[in-house]
Amino acid sequence: MLRYMNWIILGEIAYIVLVIFIIFRVLSDTRSSTKALAYILFIAFVPFLGMIFYFSVGINYRKRKLYSKKIVEDESLRQRLIQKMNAYSKTISNSGLIARKSETLVEYIRRAGNSPLTANNEVKLLINGEEKFPELLKELENATSHIHIEYYIYEDDITGNQVADILIKKAKQGVKVRFMYDDFGSHGLGRSFIKKLQDAGVQTAPFYKIKWFALASRLNYRNHRKIVVIDGMVGFVGGINMSDRYRNDLKKENHLYWRDTHLMIKGQATAYLQYLFMGDWNFCSGTPFKYSESYFIDSTKQDTIESKVVQIAASGPDSKQPVIFYSLLEAISSAKKSIYITSPYFIPDESLMDVLIIAIQGGLDVKIIIPGISDSKMVNAAAGAYYTELLRFGAKIYRYDKGFIHAKTMVIDDDVAVVGSANMDYRSFDLNFEVNAMVYSKNMAAQLTDAFENDLKVSELIDAKAWLARPKYIHLWEKLVRLLSPFL
Repeated sequence: MLRYMNWIILGEIAYIVLVIFIIFRVLSDTRSSTKALAYILFIAFVPFLGMIFYFSVGINYRKRKLYSKKIVEDESLRQRLIQKMNAYSKTISNSGLIARKSETLVEYIRRAGNSPLTANNEVKLLINGEEKFPELLKELENATSHIHIEYYIYEDDITGNQVADILIKKAKQGVKVRFMYDDFGSHGLGRSFIKKLQDAGVQTAPFYKIKWFALASRLNYRNHRKIVVIDGMVGFVGGINMSDRYRNDLKKENHLYWRDTHLMIKGQATAYLQYLFMGDWNFCSGTPFKYSESYFIDSTKQDTIESKVVQIAASGPDSKQPVIFYSLLEAISSAKKSIYITSPYFIPDESLMDVLIIAIQGGLDVKIIIPGISDSKMVNAAAGAYYTELLRFGAKIYRYDKGFIHAKTMVIDDDVAVVGSANMDYRSFDLNFEVNAMVYSKNMAAQLTDAFENDLKVSELIDAKAWLARPKYIHLWEKLVRLLSPFL
């Protein structure tokens, strides 16, 4: 009996030592204090399960360099591209094409994200799939050299097959076609669909293929980007995936109206989208390809007077810094008059909340559109706690009622427009591979503002008094769920 008790005591001591060790690891390995506290509480109050959860999905892969191979591949490519573009980027910065208040934002993205500022861009705003897909199909048909496609969600449906048919035709014509899809987001793609592409000469690659022995971590770190690059000069980027659900012109039964935003870019900014694609492809594909001038068409000598100035902000678990998150913080901090945000998932970091509150209290016009119909009750509840805090300070938050709003956009004053794949949440800022286009243009800001105001017409302003007067148990529930924000 005494020996048995001794073993119990030794086991308890070993468990306490293990918990302390893991807590120290959490503290040293997790950038966000909120996230660190959530992991520590889970580990302390849910024995063993909390530890398993942390080691499965909580390790900071940015710091641990899980993607070391990708980083090495990217570095060589980056040096070639950035050396070529840096001088040009500084020329554009000094040309007066961007507002002085945006200079810090531009320089941060250039230094931390290694992303040059570019002019010589034609940018077209595409509202919903019914505007995006006709443009995409047309540009794919015009391809003569190469087509690079990267999507989080790609489905074997009408839209997916329309694009696939063109990819097959182009591959048979001798165009180099590379097709990359996230293995989790595009889990519905069957072997027959992939084989059809491969048999026609299309190179395919799943991003970070899900394997049973690394299931949790591979599910947690996803490629959420939507990128198309055609002949090195035409690019598509934004929030619209490759699926029928993003189109409202198919008139399918029980179809929910889907509101989303995308950009088509023709010009120098496409070079950085190409760079991102190459890095992602070389990381996950068994057939990497090397830097070639043919992939990066030089348009730096073109006239810049009428062109759009664009900078691409991208980040992921392989980034040294959360570039997208910091760029949004700086963009909001630079605002002088107005901030218009659209996001389907609004679970911001404390620092993002702080700059929004400062803007509201500083008299800026801060408006946020969020879904009236949510696809996640937990996310909706957590977001509700953030709405409560912002409403107390006078924010104007609108629920989109026409359908589901999936657009990820922001307009700062009348001169900065942001369209991309990143949501306003922890996952996009810290876990996913994401990409945003920053367009420094009064014309594009006006177009995106018009789209925002059209969305306001079919949205309902949340009544702050009624919202704050809701039963206490609802506020308590939202605050409890908010504790899980880092995991949602």
